[in-house]
Amino acid sequence: MNTPLPGIPLFQLYGEHHAWPDTDLLHCESIPARSRLHHWEIKPHRHAELFQLLYVQRGEAQVEIEGERRVIREAAIQVVPPLTVHGFRFSADIQGHVLTFGTALVVDLEQRLGAPLSVLAAPRCYPLGQDRVRLHGLIDTLQQEYQGSAPARGPMLQALVTALMVWIHRQQRALPARNQDERDQQLLGRYLRLVEAHYREHLAVDAFANRLGITSLQLNQLCRTLAGQSALQVIHQRLLLEARRNLAYTRMSIGQLSDSLGFSDPTYFARFFKRLDGQTPKEYRRSRHP
Repeated sequence: MNTPLPGIPLFQLYGEHHAWPDTDLLHCESIPARSRLHHWEIKPHRHAELFQLLYVQRGEAQVEIEGERRVIREAAIQVVPPLTVHGFRFSADIQGHVLTFGTALVVDLEQRLGAPLSVLAAPRCYPLGQDRVRLHGLIDTLQQEYQGSAPARGPMLQALVTALMVWIHRQQRALPARNQDERDQQLLGRYLRLVEAHYREHLAVDAFANRLGITSLQLNQLCRTLAGQSALQVIHQRLLLEARRNLAYTRMSIGQLSDSLGFSDPTYFARFFKRLDGQTPKEYRRSRHP
């Protein structure tokens, strides 16, 4: 995988380079579950197309996002958009959870809420205040449902995540007007969601720019500034991610996979995959299933 910024790792989950580990649209784990493995420090890194919510219940979290640092000492939720460089250092008594989800879940939430989740487009910390007990119960229930296998688990998880997003959205509406950086983050978020919906169609960058109401030059500048790669590279990385997932977790032939991803020719798909991954699709599949 191409790393857009030298020295900044690009992970799925922190410390992992393989594709999403299961079929869920989200991942939920306690903060100590991963951070204690790294001596309570998660060094600066980025996620290609994943959104994260850091829920601090109690303890201390030193948060670094795009070079800016702050300390969370009260119950709060920190939003981390895709491709945002972020790192954490936690106290040993930290309690809380990390929720990670992809663009597909955001698109689903937006369709059910009937409004864009612009609250996820820019990094911001939302103190829980008087809602801390209610939110703790909500997130604790979400964690239990995620770990379990009760009937209607999927709809229950969707309902809990929706309730959490509604709370965050309401907090955002009470904040001061956004600055230009936050508007740019929102625009990037809209582009990522368009890519998620249409990456199999191999649309030109111009087509995406037109839907956003900007020029392709502006879109490329936005992506290079905030994502460290061109608008076309964003599309290619999404295609590569889906190809890797299918090679690892399905029995689709290379030809079937090529067709499903919108390539006109399996040979062209194989060249595309090798150019971005460094190995052919068959070599990648063998490496995942030795």
